[in-house]
Amino acid sequence: MSAYTSQETNRVEIGRVADGAAVRDTKERTGGYFSTTGRQRAAFIDAVKNERFE
Repeated sequence: MSAYTSQETNRVEIGRVADGAAVRDTKERTGGYFSTTGRQRAAFIDAVKNERFE
């Protein structure tokens, strides 16, 4: 899944895989991806929503 924006921004694509998600940089698609488990993905989203990153 990714969202379209007309602004120059840093974005990632997230796709569902068997038990989690695969993530890659939209500007460097040939650079590969990393995958996470469902639990890791949920913890990351929770951290973003609760502003644990600067």
